[in-house]
Amino acid sequence: MEAIIEEIKQLVKNKMREQGAYDRDAYKQFVEESIEYYQTKGVLTDDDNLQFIEERLLSIWDEVKNEF
Repeated sequence: MEAIIEEIKQLVKNKMREQGAYDRDAYKQFVEESIEYYQTKGVLTDDDNLQFIEERLLSIWDEVKNEF
């Protein structure tokens, strides 16, 4: 589970850089978009605990913010 969370985090950080959006609202939006993207690619399914993944990613906002 941590591997996919890390992968999504990297995708979110790339989106933040590309869009020049570094606030919490943008981060949350990119997290949601990235989870949906991984679902469409079949990497994540409804059997995965999507709520846990989203909550975990949102809980590390301070860590991500400090990287920018």
